[in-house]
Amino acid sequence: MKTEILKILRENSGYVSGQELCRRLGVSRTAIWKTMQQIKADGYEVEAVPNKGYRFVREPEDLLNESEIKSRIALEEIGCQVYFKEEVDSTNTWAKKLAEEGAPSGTLVCADAQTRGKGRRGRSWESPRGSSLYMSLILKPDILPLHASTLTLVMGLSVAEAIREKTGLDAGIKWPNDVVVSGKKLCGILTEMSAQMDYVEYVIIGVGINVNRKEFPKELSDMATSVELELGHKISRADLAAKVMEHFEKNYQIFLKTGDMSVLRSDYDKVLVNRNRQVKVTSPGGHCEGMALGINDKGELLVECSDHEIREVYAGEVSVRGLYGYV
Repeated sequence: MKTEILKILRENSGYVSGQELCRRLGVSRTAIWKTMQQIKADGYEVEAVPNKGYRFVREPEDLLNESEIKSRIALEEIGCQVYFKEEVDSTNTWAKKLAEEGAPSGTLVCADAQTRGKGRRGRSWESPRGSSLYMSLILKPDILPLHASTLTLVMGLSVAEAIREKTGLDAGIKWPNDVVVSGKKLCGILTEMSAQMDYVEYVIIGVGINVNRKEFPKELSDMATSVELELGHKISRADLAAKVMEHFEKNYQIFLKTGDMSVLRSDYDKVLVNRNRQVKVTSPGGHCEGMALGINDKGELLVECSDHEIREVYAGEVSVRGLYGYV
């Protein structure tokens, strides 16, 4: 009930009467009053006026819990179920367990901290408490397994769009799975899959966003940043999570209709920081240097190498960096 009351109060700038809340939720005034006490205990400032009702005066600066996230999401599929824990080993590991147990497509799991956060190619992802956003989304798309990795690009575009809308920051994408601001990493994305030869059982897209972090270890300070460091103030992690899901649902529906990046390609290229820059592509088979031209419909990075041959780079076990630094 807390989620529903938060939604109703957030949707109304004025007062909402206790009677109206009882009618809409089908509960007693006592139940409404008890839930209001829980909401106040969470840090919301709620004004209660006789014969008028309740209204928000002030919301907590950065509260992250299940009700706060759920109350901000109103989408068709994405966020159909939301789970939250104060701490997990990894949101991707947790999401896999839920998917195996039958959680529906669109289920979102979030945590305030991870003890064994996952990065790309087996790296760890530092996941301190109380400052960042760690979430994983369960999807069960009707696509061939070879197309599943493209969902990393769909999520990257969605995160960049959400950060731009929410904060005004000039968020871009370092192909294939990093969102950057001011040339520094703000977000990492890890996509994992369970599949048979010709169909996908489920896909897990993990997203880690540095939101309200004020500092980083010395070895990361030159290449990592956060929303707070860029803006100079905190933002709501729950609100940003909801905004990312909003953009992802829009882009995901487009992707499912086409099965590729053909419609999303121009939007992706607009925020691709590698585009029209010299890059170094490193893979187990060697490396090449050249000009990044953008992506193709399959989401591969097009790189014009020094011999003028255009190479189509598939994400896989490939690293793409600027010639003189991270970007």
